[in-house]
Amino acid sequence: MELESILLPGVDAKRPLLIAGPCSAETEEQVMETARQLAARGVKIFRAGVWKPRTKPGGFEGNGVKALPWLKRVKEELGMYTAVEVATAAHVREALAYDVDILWVGARTSANPFAVQEVADALEGMDIPVLIKNPVNPDLDLWIGAIQRIYNAGIRRIGAIHRGFSSYDKKIYRNLPQWHIPMELKRQIPNLPIICDPSHIGGKRELISPLCQQAMDLNFDGLIVEAHCNPEKAWSDAAQQVTPEVLDFIMNTLVIRDTNQTTENLSALRSQIDELDNSLLELLARRMRVSREIGQYKKEHDMPILQTQRYDEIIHKRVEQAKQMGMDGEFMKTVLIAIHEESVRHQQEIMNL
Repeated sequence: MELESILLPGVDAKRPLLIAGPCSAETEEQVMETARQLAARGVKIFRAGVWKPRTKPGGFEGNGVKALPWLKRVKEELGMYTAVEVATAAHVREALAYDVDILWVGARTSANPFAVQEVADALEGMDIPVLIKNPVNPDLDLWIGAIQRIYNAGIRRIGAIHRGFSSYDKKIYRNLPQWHIPMELKRQIPNLPIICDPSHIGGKRELISPLCQQAMDLNFDGLIVEAHCNPEKAWSDAAQQVTPEVLDFIMNTLVIRDTNQTTENLSALRSQIDELDNSLLELLARRMRVSREIGQYKKEHDMPILQTQRYDEIIHKRVEQAKQMGMDGEFMKTVLIAIHEESVRHQQEIMNL
C-alpha cells in the first residue's frame, strides 16, 4: 500500500495529494459552484458530505441519495473525481451506483467494528480506493483493526485519514492532533498512505494553513480540506471551511521539504514540542478550573484562600518528583510558584464575586 495505490488516472504522484470540497453537499448550485472554483485552481478530487452523522439530532444531516446526481454532474462536466463518506452497506451501494471514485469511512464508523465490517462486506470484490479515518478516540489498535477489515475484504487501494481525536475539555483544536498516533501507524504499516484532515483537527479556518504545513513537515502524503464557495453561510461546520481561493493560497505557500536530506528530522521533533506545549496549556487550563471550584468551596465555607501547610507540601513533593524525573529542582520550584500565584488569583476572583 503506497501513495500510488490510491491514485487515479491524471492525478500526480507527488505530495501533497489534495482532496477538497464542502463539508456538506447542500444544493446542486452550491456543489457545482464550489467544484468549478476548485477545478479552475487545479483540484482533481472533489469531496462532499452526502450522509452527515451529527453529534446531536436536529442539525443538517445531509441530502443523502438526492445529492449523488450532483456529484455525478461534477464528474461529467468538470472531469473531477468524487469522494464521499460511507457508513453503511446501503451507502456503499448507492455511492457506487453513481460512479463515486473514492470512499472514506468516517471517525464515528471506524470506532465501531460492526459498522466497519458491514461496509467491508459491501465492498467485497470491488476495486476502489478506500480511506479510513481514525476513530473518534485515540485508539491505534481500533484504527488498525478498521484498516485490516477493509483489507480483508479484498480492497488493496487503502489509505488512512488523520482527523484528530475528541477531548471533553476546551482546547486550541477542535480535535487534538496527537501526531504521535499517526506516526506510530506509519511505523507499523510503513507503506500506508496517510492523509491529514486539517479542517476537523483545527475546527477554525485560521488553523488550516499551519496544520497543513505541519502535516507536510511530518511527511504526510496528502490533505483533505473542506472548501466552500461561501463558507460563512455553510449549513454545517461553517467555521472550519475556506474558500477555494484561500485553499489555493494555502497550497501555493506550503513548503514541501525533502526529509531525505537530513539524518535527523527536526520538523518531526518540533511538531512533538508543539503538541506537548498544547497539552501543557490544556492541562494548566484544567488546573485553573479546579482552582476556581476550590475557591467557590472556600467561599461557601468561610475558609481562607491560602492554606500554608498544603502549599508547602505541594512545593516539596512536586520538586522531589521533578528531580526524580531528571529536571532541575529550582526550575520546578519557579514553575510551581507561578502556577500557585495564578491559582490564588483565580480564587480571589471567586471570593470577590
